[in-house]
Amino acid sequence: MQLSPEGRVREGLGAVKYFVLIHDDGRGGYWGECPELPGCFSQGDTPDTLMANMKEAIELYLDGEGGPAESIRISEVRELTVS
Repeated sequence: MQLSPEGRVREGLGAVKYFVLIHDDGRGGYWGECPELPGCFSQGDTPDTLMANMKEAIELYLDGEGGPAESIRISEVRELTVS
């Protein structure tokens, strides 16, 4: 197993896995977000369509065309435990 510079699992030649959170939009469709990429969202009529759209959204985001990747500055990350 290889890791990318950002610690993501690489598959094959340069592929990186990202998690997608899938939400029911309440109107018969779905929307998704990639927590690792703030502002990276998409939608679809079915979960499969959503995932195809999310793949495109992530690719555009990483290319700097689809999201605020360069403008986001994270100053700190903290872990919070809730019981």
